[in-house]
Amino acid sequence: RPQHLSGLEIVRDLCDGKLNGGEIGSTEITFTPGKIKGGTHIADTKTAGSVCLLMQVAMPCVLFAASPSELHLKGGTNAEMAPQIDYTVMVFKPIVEKFNFTFNCDIKRRGYYPQGGGEVVVQMSPVKELSPINLTDRGTVTKIYGRAFVAGALPIKLAKDMSSAAVRCIRKEIRDLYINIQPVREPDDHAIGTGSGIIIVAETSTGCLLAGSSLGKRGKNSDKVGIEAAEILLKNLKHGGTVDDSLQDQLIIFMALAKGVSRVKSGPITLHTQTAIHFAEQLTKAKFTVTKSEDEDPSNDTYIIECQGMGMINPNL
Repeated sequence: RPQHLSGLEIVRDLCDGKLNGGEIGSTEITFTPGKIKGGTHIADTKTAGSVCLLMQVAMPCVLFAASPSELHLKGGTNAEMAPQIDYTVMVFKPIVEKFNFTFNCDIKRRGYYPQGGGEVVVQMSPVKELSPINLTDRGTVTKIYGRAFVAGALPIKLAKDMSSAAVRCIRKEIRDLYINIQPVREPDDHAIGTGSGIIIVAETSTGCLLAGSSLGKRGKNSDKVGIEAAEILLKNLKHGGTVDDSLQDQLIIFMALAKGVSRVKSGPITLHTQTAIHFAEQLTKAKFTVTKSEDEDPSNDTYIIECQGMGMINPNL
């Protein structure tokens, strides 16, 4: 698909590599990497393909580059079947930075299905090595916040409806916490096309972040969008893990590259995570084990993902 090809192309450009068979619909590619050099790079899916997926592909390379990188990623910022850019900024970024690196993500323009047209600029410096993480203590939920957005031709009332429906749904399970879901209308000069959606984040006493999100689409009631996101969040809170279902697989590559033992407590292991572990082990010397968590609370369906990382060292630093 277009976003897969754009992902391969940006990695090729980042490291002076050679790519054969890189076309839409291709079933076989050959990729020969060179030296990762950093610098400024542009990747454009030319569709509503997710900019977040492009970032996920590029990030492990950029961390081990010779110099800082600036990535201009174009496509969909809030797309189906991929993390929304708000999730990337609000949940993925603060947690992944525990591996001991930082990055800056500037949302220049939002783009929605079907035309895309969004642009995000990611700035990142390389590191010598990644530190392992230990995310096994969930703590208690201390606050719940989020944003319900509309853009283009949609009225702010839809954002308010999504927000209220989500709050009502969460209130049934969690009564004593203040819930702050801001309804916003994206400025016209910062959004291409028409779109709507919501993201809700729960923060815990130990700094864990878990989320639920949903996108609006034609013919889908805005209350339903809010309730869908709230139900995903509640489901993630119920299993007792320190990461939600969307973050689980995104941490695997960093655990594999880090130096030392990383541990993450999660809910049931997703197919994405199983796939990520399989390939991380094929491509690195990292070793993963997944064990059922011996939890105090027997109703919790939690697992410990443990990884002896390969300890990748950046030869350029």
